[in-house]
Amino acid sequence: MTADAPTILATSGGIVAGSRTRWEVGPLTHHAVELAGVTGRAPKVCYLGTAGGDSTEGIRNFYDMAQLAGWAPSHLQLFTMPNVPDIREHLLAQDVIWVFGGSVAGLLAMWELHGVGEVMREAWQAGVVLTGVSAGSICWHIGGTTDSFGPDLRPITNGLALLPYSNGVHYDSEAQRRPLFQSLIADGSLPAGYATDDGAGLLYRGTEMVEALRETDGAGAYYVERGGAAGTAVETPLDTRRLR
Repeated sequence: MTADAPTILATSGGIVAGSRTRWEVGPLTHHAVELAGVTGRAPKVCYLGTAGGDSTEGIRNFYDMAQLAGWAPSHLQLFTMPNVPDIREHLLAQDVIWVFGGSVAGLLAMWELHGVGEVMREAWQAGVVLTGVSAGSICWHIGGTTDSFGPDLRPITNGLALLPYSNGVHYDSEAQRRPLFQSLIADGSLPAGYATDDGAGLLYRGTEMVEALRETDGAGAYYVERGGAAGTAVETPLDTRRLR
């Protein structure tokens, strides 16, 4: 069973501090798995930690979370070589693909090298639910803002472009994010797009953003577009539904 339409849940969240493990699955990621519509068996969820260099700690934390959540987990790592014989076969066999944060520039470079981006598009079109946090949110869009190159944020514009928008993450928690995202849209470096505070996510069906969601009280989501006057941007808060 897969989602009944191409589905992406792009987030600045999806994990919460655990009581017996470092992390547990948060409401946003639980919702992404529910969207796959799996019944009668454990949902197959694949973790990609490419943006974090495929750290062994991140992979271990994922399996701890997945066990608590009752999933059938797997992972795809690209360093130092792919851990599966056929990347396409592995990803297309999943119900959900969960992409973690880190360097979105590094993620996109490694995915290009191994053909992962093309497979992601095929999986998305086939109904595999795509979700992720931070770099795992920006990657589905045309681009956004990133600290991949250093502490001063810079634009990234070579996302997979499954979604024809820009994407701003950590909008409320990192001081550079909001003003840079707005200025890049204002000057045309990025197209209009959507941004999320920590704890919020954006649900897309096909290429349409259909619902803004939050797993923490007060987390917001926004649509940002070029203003009528040159060099300006307009930010519109979106209604968000609280997940439990």
